[in-house]
Amino acid sequence: MPRTGHWPVDASGLPQGVGNVTDLTLPALAEMELHPVIAMATLERMRHIEVPEWIARMIARPGAANLLLNQSHLFTLAGNPDFARDLLDQALEQSMIYRVEGSRPPAIRLLALLGPGDTSDNTPLDYLIEDADIRLDLLYIVPGKPLPPAIPDHDVAIIALGESGKNRPVLELMDRLIEHWPRPLLNHPQHILLCSRDKVYQRLASIPGVLIPPTLRVSLATLERITRLGLPDNDLPEVRAYPITVRPVDTQAGAGLGKIANAAELAAYLEATRAREFFVSCYIDYRSPDGLYRKLRIALIDGLPYICHLAIGAHWIVHYQSADMTASADKRAEEARFMHDFDTGFAVRHGAALRLIAERLALDYVVIDCAEMPDEKLLVFEADNRGWVHATDPVDVFPYKQASMRKVFAAFRAMLFKAAK
Repeated sequence: MPRTGHWPVDASGLPQGVGNVTDLTLPALAEMELHPVIAMATLERMRHIEVPEWIARMIARPGAANLLLNQSHLFTLAGNPDFARDLLDQALEQSMIYRVEGSRPPAIRLLALLGPGDTSDNTPLDYLIEDADIRLDLLYIVPGKPLPPAIPDHDVAIIALGESGKNRPVLELMDRLIEHWPRPLLNHPQHILLCSRDKVYQRLASIPGVLIPPTLRVSLATLERITRLGLPDNDLPEVRAYPITVRPVDTQAGAGLGKIANAAELAAYLEATRAREFFVSCYIDYRSPDGLYRKLRIALIDGLPYICHLAIGAHWIVHYQSADMTASADKRAEEARFMHDFDTGFAVRHGAALRLIAERLALDYVVIDCAEMPDEKLLVFEADNRGWVHATDPVDVFPYKQASMRKVFAAFRAMLFKAAK
């Protein structure tokens, strides 16, 4: 039976339990009629229609909060994250609960707990349930704002917020809120909190067949000292020689990531950044014999691996878009073969390693970016719950991806039903 009640707040506006108060009361669960917002996956596809039709569809959703959230998603896709965040903040001032537009009657109700932020902060779930019989409701947890007295009833909940310095307080708050959650819950915040790059290294480094470079969280002062004294440094016991990679903490998609060959390059890198804390790692050359770099995105769903894409590029920082897969028929043909043979090839070669990775990360849904070394070791770059997994690539250019993505979406759906039971 659903529990009733509400989350009381203290004088600061934070839910009780954040400070010295530890008595938390869960919110009431209720069936709610919510005007849906447009799914980001739908907005992604709508890029190719006439702009007036796009705008008309957005403003057709009643409620100022819904319109603001739709606009926030739109400007996220358009590459204007600062304005998108301003719109999101305005939306959350009016409502913390939203329903994502669905195309089919729901067979299961999913509630996602998010923090204030975009798809670099939260799992982009609507891409995973596109055209599925899954109702997706969004509950934003905003520090300093009282929580709703009631939330949508649901069959299963999932923590969608990813790990970062700014998200850590919200994840810790979620950890307290879900202590007696009345419905099954996926992706426990305690395990998400262990997805920082340095902690992922610590958890996965000892797995046989896995290669993950030592990764340390280092202050600006330490790196400035290294530019004067040189490597090795007592503060970097695992990182003993150049080249190294450096990136500001809490950055994604290669933002600020640099490969450093010597102390002079490190000094120039630090001169150009405003960051105060960094992840420092050993650089591992993972080029294939043909001189290209290949990076895989794999979703581990309920412990099992599913291929999402293979990006092939000439630069050591490989992202699917920068690799320009659209322009190369040869790259797409290789990706098509790899995806077709994934279950009988890569997933078999690395089956034991992938199982142990899933066990140690202890997340029901997690995405890993990795590569296969020439000696067939599995090189792991990162692992968290935020990786973009989708089927919005043009079907006429990427027809082979649909079958693989249907497997991913079916596995996610099956995980929800399994948890709900």
